[in-house]
Amino acid sequence: TANLVEGLVVDCAALLRHVAPELSPGAIASVRNSQGIVRKMRVAGETLAAEWGIRGYDRFASHRSDTVRGWAAYLMAAVPKLTLRQRLERIRSLANDPHFAVREWAWIATRDAVAADLPASIRLLKRWTGSGSANIRRFAAEITRPRGVWCAHVALLKEKPELGLPLLEPLRSDASKYVRDSVANWLNDAGKTRPEWVSALCDRWSRESRTPETAHVVKR
Repeated sequence: TANLVEGLVVDCAALLRHVAPELSPGAIASVRNSQGIVRKMRVAGETLAAEWGIRGYDRFASHRSDTVRGWAAYLMAAVPKLTLRQRLERIRSLANDPHFAVREWAWIATRDAVAADLPASIRLLKRWTGSGSANIRRFAAEITRPRGVWCAHVALLKEKPELGLPLLEPLRSDASKYVRDSVANWLNDAGKTRPEWVSALCDRWSRESRTPETAHVVKR
């Protein structure tokens, strides 16, 4: 797909039937009957996980279709008995995918696992903030946004956004606008519940980091 509109009108059931002809008509129908793009993506991934388990990940994560690679992210989320570290290591290739939609599905699908163990997630994702890939650095911020888009809120970060500082501080003057916008959106999320904290943080960053990049984050 070239843009979000194209992604929204993909016939996921038809695509799944061609990509995985081994699946039963009932499995295909479960995707066809799902309402909303997030639900369709999730059900498709869960369907693939039920049929192939972790073995299916490499098959579908390397598919030429960005929609199918998005299903692979949900497949990974549906596979049981994986540690948080294992999930993050596996999803890293999709988090760095060249297609914008796959990168979004990667963090949306993995977000529940990250939110379920926030301290461990922040420790693991802190290393991602030093990656040479802007996609990987952005993933560390985007997946932990207190509110986010098309996903459940993270109540703890809404109440205590300071817990996210190990991820935000290294990115406050990032060279990539893609990353900086994610950091700014993270703070805007936090500002819905802790506006005074966000204001104080932006004041401190403005004093400590007098760069155009930090100024962009603060302004946004």
